This record gives sequence, C-alpha cells and structure tokens, in this order.
Amino acid sequence: MHNKNITVLGAGKVGRTIAIELAKSHNVQSIDYSIEQLQILQNKNPAIRCKQADLLNNSVPFQQWVSEADLVISAVPGYMGFEVLRNIILSNKPVVDISFFPESIDSLDQLAKEKGVMAVMDCGVAPGMSNLILGQYANKMEVQEFCFYVGGLPVRRDPPFEYKAPFSAIDVIEEYTRPARLRKGGKDVIMPALSENEMIHFDEIGDLEGFNTDGLRSLLHSFPAIPEMSEKTLRYPGHAQLIETLKDIGFFKPEHLQSTARVLIDCWKQEESDKDLTAMRVILRGKKEKQNITIEYSLLDYYDDTAKLSSMSRTTGYTCCAMAEWMLMGKTNQPGVFPPEMVGKDDELFRFILQYLRERNVNWKKKVHA
Repeated sequence: MHNKNITVLGAGKVGRTIAIELAKSHNVQSIDYSIEQLQILQNKNPAIRCKQADLLNNSVPFQQWVSEADLVISAVPGYMGFEVLRNIILSNKPVVDISFFPESIDSLDQLAKEKGVMAVMDCGVAPGMSNLILGQYANKMEVQEFCFYVGGLPVRRDPPFEYKAPFSAIDVIEEYTRPARLRKGGKDVIMPALSENEMIHFDEIGDLEGFNTDGLRSLLHSFPAIPEMSEKTLRYPGHAQLIETLKDIGFFKPEHLQSTARVLIDCWKQEESDKDLTAMRVILRGKKEKQNITIEYSLLDYYDDTAKLSSMSRTTGYTCCAMAEWMLMGKTNQPGVFPPEMVGKDDELFRFILQYLRERNVNWKKKVHA
C-alpha cells in the first residue's frame, strides 16, 4: 500500500518517529505548535511537509488541517487528546490515536458511528500491545489473571532519579499522582499510585521495581469477568521511594505542583542523543482445555543507534504505524472508537502487527508454561 496521504498531529519524539516511518511509503504531513519540534523532524526527513498550527485554535476550521488525509494519526499530549480526536472524527477521517487521554470514549464512539468513521485509540506499546495481547487470547483460554509491567528507562543511570522522560514529563507526574484502578478477587479497587512495589527480573539488565499505576484503562471495562488485573510501571530500584518522599513532604500538593513540575521536567529531560530502553512483560494465567496455562510476552528494546531514534518512540510509534497500515490496506473499516483489545481479537491483524514490529527490530518473545 503506497502513496496514501497521512497527517500526523504532534511532532514530539513519538510523533516524529511515526511520521518518518510512514513517509517511507506514503505522503506525510506533520502538524505541531512547536516550530522547534517541526525543525527537528524536517532535518531528519525534508520530504515530510511540516506545518505549525495550534490544534485547539477554534478560529481556524480543523477540517482544513486534515482535509487531504486518507488517515490521521493523533500523537498529541493527553490533555488535548479528547478534543483533537473529536475534531478528527467530525472531519470524517479514520484515525489511530496514541494520545492516552483520560476522558470516556462513549460520546466519541457514538459520534464515530454516526460519521461512519473508524478510530483505534491507545494504540502504542502500553496501552496498546498489552491490550492487543489480551484481546488475542481472551477467547482462546479462560483468563484468570492478567498483569503487565512496562517502563521506559535511560540506559545510563544518573542519580538521584535514574530516569529520563521519553514522553511528556507532565504525563509522568500525572502517572505518579493519579490513583490506580485495578481488579482484585473479582472486584474493581482503587490503590494509590506507586503502591505494592515488587521486583521483576530481566536477564539482560537485572531487577527492576514495579509499582501500581493507572494503566489498565479500557481493559477493566472490556473484560469484566477476569478476576485479577493489574498494571505496573517499571523503574530502576529506589526510584519509587524517592518520588514517595517528595509526595510526603508536600512537593505534589496542588499549590506546589507547578514549581515541582518545572524542576522535574528539567531533571527528566531526555535529549535527542540520550540512549534509552523499553522493558515490558505481559502475563496471562488461566486454563485452556481444563489445564493450567501461563502465557508470557516479553520485550526488551534499545535505542536505535543507526536511525538515532529512542526505543520508546519506536516501540510505541511502530505499533501505531502497523495499525495505520492495516487500516490503509482496507482490512478493517468498522465505524466506532475501538480500544486495541477489540481489534486484537483478529488473528491475522495480531500476526501482522508482530511481524511489522519484527521487521523493524522490535522483537516480542513468547513463552508458554503449563
């Protein structure tokens, strides 16, 4: 499938990676408010048409920005994701979204059905691949427990945080402060972010700590019969305690949050040349044909030295690209807003995405235990 017109909204690290990848086969336009971000993209690929615009500026008809697109990708920050997705749907354009906004999709789903538009949301690495994996196996086995662990980390561990933000630092702070929704014993419960810390081992890098964050999102609604569900963020050991200390002494109180954010954004800024890794593990436990079974998917991915692309932008962006290519091939065009687990039920799509990622050296490893 070649020479389709694609508009990518957002030219941050992930948006740039998506635009660069899709520009290998399609005509790509990138829109962002930041001239600096657009210039970085333009330097990497001058063929990509870059446009500076405020996507929330109501004085300019949104439809003008996406009028030529056969498909739109939304890679904007979460705080503006809902409104941008609504405007894309109103423009009658199919869309793949990775903005991870907190609002309910119910009204957008109805709107998309009325407009005859397909939108796939949360189509990154997590949420994204975690949802696709559960969607793929939920009808093939009786899932009794589902959990996943994920973290984007710097290869070089600089104290005190040993962390750099591969996406918006504001979104990371939100992740550390928003209560985590999960399921225990068949009941939906709310736990504090950073709670229930445990160690998860990766042979190549050793132990990482995993703690509760609010990453299950649509999965709690899509699979109400699974009695145990959790998502945990991975960091180098000791990071969570440092954040908890800042919380305990008041740095995350509303009156101090803006000042704290300014400091942390500076501390966590990931430079273009900073090398990162993505560590992720998805575990499904249950029964198949009355036998106990555990299915485990693991990913350990590193910064691409050749293309100078971060691991988090690749693992997130290429999953989004794979879904976009699938839709552009006309494989699916069902109106509505779909979380990835709903499209992940399709065996052919699931295999296509894994193969697409493998071809770009993002390699998921599967283990099955009795």
